[in-house]
Amino acid sequence: MSSAEKKNYWVGLDLGGTKMLATVYDADFKPIGRRRRRTKGTEGADSVTARMIRTLRDAIEDAKLTPSEVSGIGIGIPGPVDQEKGVVLEAVNLSWENVQLAKLVKSELDLPVVVLNDVDAGVYGEYRFGAAKSARTAIGIFPGTGIGGGCVYDGQIIRGKRNSCMEIGHISVTPEGQLCGCGLRGCLETEASRLAISAEVAKAAYRGEAPYVLASAGTTLADIRSGILAEAIAAGDKVVEQIVRRAARILGTAVAASVHLLGPDVIVLGGGLVEAMPELYIETVASAARKAVMPSFVDTFKVVAAKLGDDAGVLGCAAWAQKTFSE
Repeated sequence: MSSAEKKNYWVGLDLGGTKMLATVYDADFKPIGRRRRRTKGTEGADSVTARMIRTLRDAIEDAKLTPSEVSGIGIGIPGPVDQEKGVVLEAVNLSWENVQLAKLVKSELDLPVVVLNDVDAGVYGEYRFGAAKSARTAIGIFPGTGIGGGCVYDGQIIRGKRNSCMEIGHISVTPEGQLCGCGLRGCLETEASRLAISAEVAKAAYRGEAPYVLASAGTTLADIRSGILAEAIAAGDKVVEQIVRRAARILGTAVAASVHLLGPDVIVLGGGLVEAMPELYIETVASAARKAVMPSFVDTFKVVAAKLGDDAGVLGCAAWAQKTFSE
């Protein structure tokens, strides 16, 4: 089937954490096929790419289509990417560096492929279909194991000449602070990520100050997930709430910096921590941000929770593919 004969079907694949999700959408962006697979932590680019291709093929088959009927694919990757060339510059959790992902996938499926940062994809999804719909400037911040950020301005994802940008998790908030996974010290991630929160909560549990956490998850970081933190607060572990609110206030100061720089009208907070404790996070971040901005900025922005959940990234990938290849 020639490109002129192709119907308006778009595929998004979001690779984040320990899973990949591929979804096929029709012209109205209604999902018509889907496939989910787990990743295996750090592994080679060839192995992950092969699993991606299988997942894409399975999702297309689930939609009762053939690859030749698809108009384009968008893939979201955690880490900086060269969107123009389709190269993953660095993906720490995959031990990737300078992987020509678009070329690898295109060679297998013979389809147009665009690669973008996974948080950029999530923010674009919220801009097109979710909590930031129709905003002029939307910033998205997703605190999780790390802290990702993205920005859409007048329908365009903000990026540098070569790199994706808005790596808000790596702005310095405590000079000479804790060593970050990126190699720098005092990054926002070391103070306000879920991992940083869980580390402090584990210490509190060990000291006997967080009895619910100790009984339900122990002191193992991997077991102190966002849901456990929310349950502990509801159960009366006061120190857990103090730790979470402190992290949210620090995140709020980073939000204030982004307001001064970019003047967004909407700031979308997403990820597991926000999903587990939406009221606490939105209230605390918004309050801290408003206290830290110049008076003329106080009423210019709103802080909201993301609406699309796990679908934000994959939907944003597909929608960005449509924008890229339709234009």
